[in-house]
Amino acid sequence: MKKGFIFDLDGVITDTAKYHYLAWKDLASSIGIEIDLVFNEQLKGISRMDSLERILVHGGKEQAFTLAEKEALAHQKNTHYVELLQALTPADLLPGVKAFLDEARKNAIPCAIASASKNAPFILDKLEVTDYFNVIVDPATLKKGKPDPEIFLKAAELLGISAKEAIGFEDAQAGLDGIKAANMFAVGVFSGEELHGADLLVERLDELDVLDLIRR
Repeated sequence: MKKGFIFDLDGVITDTAKYHYLAWKDLASSIGIEIDLVFNEQLKGISRMDSLERILVHGGKEQAFTLAEKEALAHQKNTHYVELLQALTPADLLPGVKAFLDEARKNAIPCAIASASKNAPFILDKLEVTDYFNVIVDPATLKKGKPDPEIFLKAAELLGISAKEAIGFEDAQAGLDGIKAANMFAVGVFSGEELHGADLLVERLDELDVLDLIRR
């Protein structure tokens, strides 16, 4: 029996990828680098600083900024991103998410958020679903980002369950690889990116039956 659910945020609970893209595109343009939606796929599921590094490499400017300047650039991007997030409402939950979370709550299954986003608490508040989650892993407490399994193992630890007792939900390959590296059952949520290695693939969470899922 499985005893807990661990969710990525972007692409699983809500879709903030468009806001990330707009903020990164604006930031990149300000330093003379152009990115498009195809390149943006590389930024899904990874940390803010790792995303910035990939953009700088893409533009041939990986040596052009000091660490302090890179941190300032990342802060600039995040400020713009948070401004864009002000428009979020519960209507921005992905289809089927609320119904699935209601079923998990009904069956007393604890849930965690394992997202690289430092804005996860703010986003969950805007979506009005914070109370559904027992745990929100703080990415600032981690040493490694996805695809390393650390964030998923931390989520299971905070839920008080073993990795084998958890089910992870991801829409990005880096996150899915992290779930499998943590030795967890993996549900891939298809959002346009081809996914490999998932134990189950769905397009929306309410395709799943909670009780059938925890018996796996």
